[in-house]
Amino acid sequence: MKTSIELNRVRFYAYHGVMQQERKVGNDYEVSLRVDVPLQAAMASDDVADTLNYAHLYALVAREMAVPSALLEHVAGRIYKAIAEAYPAVTGGSLRVAKLSPPIVGEVGEAAVTIEW
Repeated sequence: MKTSIELNRVRFYAYHGVMQQERKVGNDYEVSLRVDVPLQAAMASDDVADTLNYAHLYALVAREMAVPSALLEHVAGRIYKAIAEAYPAVTGGSLRVAKLSPPIVGEVGEAAVTIEW
């Protein structure tokens, strides 16, 4: 059985971007995350101690989103590294970090980076 925990379309206001103006005024971001983790113990016990607490996972993502970076790739890499260090039981997952309405010419809903492991 493959099991996972997801946080989808989590919104943040953060200060990432190559241009200094982006890092000064900020922008809206959306993060979606899936972590593959064994949940069979929690399925049987109904005890939060037997699972990966998604509130703690959210706090980890929020902490990394609060650190300004030039590149979305860097933000995603930091989030991945923090998850891997904090949750050794995680066996895989995917992470998507999107900048909503990026400051480029044209109508673009979002620019995003996705990593899978």
